[in-house]
Amino acid sequence: MLPYRRTYIQLYLLLHRVRLSFEEAELIRERAQMFLENAKRLIEEGFYDLAAFNIEQYCQLILKYKLLIKTGTYPRTHSLTRLVSELSKLASTLNILIDKEEYLLMLTKIEDACIGSRYLPRRYSRIEVEAMMKFIVEVVKPLVERI
Repeated sequence: MLPYRRTYIQLYLLLHRVRLSFEEAELIRERAQMFLENAKRLIEEGFYDLAAFNIEQYCQLILKYKLLIKTGTYPRTHSLTRLVSELSKLASTLNILIDKEEYLLMLTKIEDACIGSRYLPRRYSRIEVEAMMKFIVEVVKPLVERI
């Protein structure tokens, strides 16, 4: 194969991957937003277990979205604390989510909602889920959007 032909193929593959990464990132961002909107609706309707799950999914996806657009990849994990830790390597302002005790406790409570809301005989109360939503909207979302 001629050298320029190989270079052309490599360039094509690189551009194709970039386009797929951009499309994947946008899809992840859109889904994150849909989970957040759905969580708000579910809280209003009194479906707190499902709202807790949707809040966790929003948080997971928005962190993965930011990692994908900033680094081109993200770890294949469901752990919010791991995702925050990875993203905080790029933006130290996120360290507050792990360093501040009350934020870490809320983050792990939301992380646990993924399993608890689906598989455990656990019911989430309106107060719990509203606290999760408030934390996401007032703390996590503004921090992540600034990155």
